[in-house]
Amino acid sequence: MKNIFTSLVIGVALTLSARAADVSVKISDVHMCCDSCVKGAEKAVAEIKGVTAVASKEDKTVILTGPDKAVVQKAADALVAAGYFGKSSEAGIKIAATTGAKGHKVESLKVKDVHLCCAKCVKAVNAALETVPGVKANTAAKGVKAFEITGDFNDKEVFTALQKAGLTGSVE
Repeated sequence: MKNIFTSLVIGVALTLSARAADVSVKISDVHMCCDSCVKGAEKAVAEIKGVTAVASKEDKTVILTGPDKAVVQKAADALVAAGYFGKSSEAGIKIAATTGAKGHKVESLKVKDVHLCCAKCVKAVNAALETVPGVKANTAAKGVKAFEITGDFNDKEVFTALQKAGLTGSVE
């Protein structure tokens, strides 16, 4: 009986110490306008083994927890690849998007992989693009994988505006 109790105590202690080693990062200012955004963010990191994601529509956050920084970074990268963007609470976990923008003036730009699950997402994209000098129109719509922006504008400013709105994408 004493051996069983000792084994149980050791098992619990090992479990707690293993959990204490987990790395957690809070990604804030993420576009989370609806339950589909929440599900999309959680689904984006679901393939990363050992990581849990808890997205909050109310707080506009995604909390990623995993066994080490490298795995949590992979999850953060998957979140960005799914079109979400935000600020990391952990200096060692970077939220970085490779947009393909060159900082050039363009009259047309095709953008892909922006998270657009609903009309509110489209509204957020439209509002972000309205802040970019020279943007005249865009074809963003619910569920599209890519859309076009027209006008006379700087391509890099498009992604800066999208990222400020908690979204990202890349040049198609």
